[in-house]
Amino acid sequence: MAGITDLPYRTLVARFGAGLVVSEMVASQELLCRRPGTREKAELGLGIEGTSVQIAGREAEPMAEAARMIVNQGARIIDINMGCPAKKVTQGASGSALMKTPDHALHLIEAVVDAVDVPVTLKTRLGWDDAMLNAADIAQRAEAAGVQMITIHGRTRCQFYKGQADWRAIRAIKDAVNIPVIANGDIVSASTARTALDQSGADGVMIGRGSQGKPWLLAQVAHDLYGTQLPDVPQGAAFAEMVLEHFEEMIRFYGETLGGRVARKHLGWYMDTCRTPVDLRRALLTANTPDAARRLIPQAMYLGSTEAAA
Repeated sequence: MAGITDLPYRTLVARFGAGLVVSEMVASQELLCRRPGTREKAELGLGIEGTSVQIAGREAEPMAEAARMIVNQGARIIDINMGCPAKKVTQGASGSALMKTPDHALHLIEAVVDAVDVPVTLKTRLGWDDAMLNAADIAQRAEAAGVQMITIHGRTRCQFYKGQADWRAIRAIKDAVNIPVIANGDIVSASTARTALDQSGADGVMIGRGSQGKPWLLAQVAHDLYGTQLPDVPQGAAFAEMVLEHFEEMIRFYGETLGGRVARKHLGWYMDTCRTPVDLRRALLTANTPDAARRLIPQAMYLGSTEAAA
């Protein structure tokens, strides 16, 4: 998730026991122009086990070159984004806009698969809109091109995040291919994950927004569904300590000014989880220095933290 699944957050989620984490989407053209330095390499998760690097673009050659470059620097899985609904992405003919031009989309997919020797996966939506539900056809063609896994968000691009994800519609994609299909959209608990799997027939689930403020959620769902190791969900002072550690990692990674801004959204989600009172919430979110935030985090995150395990 852009602006959310950065290195500090991915590291925290992985620490609880997530099976796979995905980098923020990176535009292939921008990546080629910048040539990642030390921090950017860390941001992408290059060389980190259990991390997929997601790329986006609209032209085959830059997509292939970007994939080749980051694999040469240590990436272990490449994920192609054809699901982002943001206007700034789709207006550039990237993300879910590629579902409107499946022949062109397959040209990009083939170029990336041919460029690298690591697994290539694909993330899409059900289609552009209700009149263009072509994910099953694209999935078939992607599998033939060498894609090894497909994740489907159960909405069209034109739905953005409105309404409910249609997990039943994902079954058509699952029936169309032989590679693993992952269901995504509105999965916020073991119960919703189980329902999504039952309705879609998918091989697994991807959790995005549901993990905000609950970095242990992926591991918790995996335990409840598949019997993997139960995560140690922090409560009370341990919850506050976890949040403070995450805050410090963001400050170290981004620096005090940018890190403080990036941290606010995560602090807000943590306070949603532990039901922090309004006045304390406001004080923490308007703290103008890292030291001021540090002083408030233990109190703001301890209160109501028995809800953290919910």
